[in-house]
Amino acid sequence: MNSKKTSRIFVVGGTGAQGMPIVRALVADGRYAVRVLTRDTASRRAKELLALGNVSLLEGSFADEAVLREGFSSCDGAFVNIDGFNTGEKTETYWAFRAYEIALEQGIRFFVYGNLDYALKKAGFDAAFRTGHYDGKGRMGEWIRFQNQAHRERMGAAIFTSGPYIEMAISAMTPMSPAVEDGVLTWRVPLGQGAVPHVALEDCGHYVRWLFDHPNLANGMDLEVAIEHVRYADLAAAFERVTGQPARYVDTDLAAYWQGPFGRIADAPAGYNADPRDKSTMSVRDNFTGFWNVWKHDVVRRNYELLDEIHPGRIRSAEEWLRREDRLGREQGKGTLWERVQVGQQQRILKMTEDMRQGRL
Repeated sequence: MNSKKTSRIFVVGGTGAQGMPIVRALVADGRYAVRVLTRDTASRRAKELLALGNVSLLEGSFADEAVLREGFSSCDGAFVNIDGFNTGEKTETYWAFRAYEIALEQGIRFFVYGNLDYALKKAGFDAAFRTGHYDGKGRMGEWIRFQNQAHRERMGAAIFTSGPYIEMAISAMTPMSPAVEDGVLTWRVPLGQGAVPHVALEDCGHYVRWLFDHPNLANGMDLEVAIEHVRYADLAAAFERVTGQPARYVDTDLAAYWQGPFGRIADAPAGYNADPRDKSTMSVRDNFTGFWNVWKHDVVRRNYELLDEIHPGRIRSAEEWLRREDRLGREQGKGTLWERVQVGQQQRILKMTEDMRQGRL
């Protein structure tokens, strides 16, 4: 896929938080044209992508073989990132299987799967670390790499493994949303002395573009990315240096955490379209208990030297990202970073907060 001819990429998940910068990176110089699958071509996010140019929209659901065939047809490559919070772990697993199989059937030359760490396996299959929305993707990432051993000449494949977005640490309605308490920005999360390998969304675009630009190198690769392992005491100190305003991290046990704002949905299905009567459906409480245990006990590692080689201009620290975000916010008229973390001013970065209101699959 490194010829001068424009390549067409079919993107599943293009209107999501991660998908938006990935589509922008792909079409930035005309090297790629992108076909984006969306449930609503009239949505704000879909219109924003269409306005980039070199983007077309296909309306429908990934949970439809006819739609997948239409999307993959006449395309050279594919980026597939199924929203597990929409589907639930069980449904995501099935449609990830079928997406890969139909892509192979339709002649896709290079397939990139949007992945998360197989946390349960990396923790030695200890149930305390069971995180459905991570494990569901991680199993599929391993399966796709296994299939690639037999089919790598027919259709190359790479895995793009990301993690919690650093944007989530200052946004509303996320597992790590902060609150301003008595004038102090406060993160109350059950992290202990652990660290979260946060990912910067804009960097995701560069990494996925690199995979498509270098299919021979990327074929069979699991590219695991992050800016750094962020300890939240360090995050709070960085916020203070950047804004001049007070911030703190308060280590919180799980019982207290589930009494906080996120606890309002603790007993809901982790996938909001999943069947709560199905024994395979995890609750938000069970899913995110495992999630926090993974970070608290430093289960996940990253090869930062490799990331430096692939993306020399990558964001390398939470403080660097905070400074960039503060500057961009001022330039775009959104206010300072301190103003943007106030009650009612925090951005909703995750598309799931829109989809939940409409109950869409």
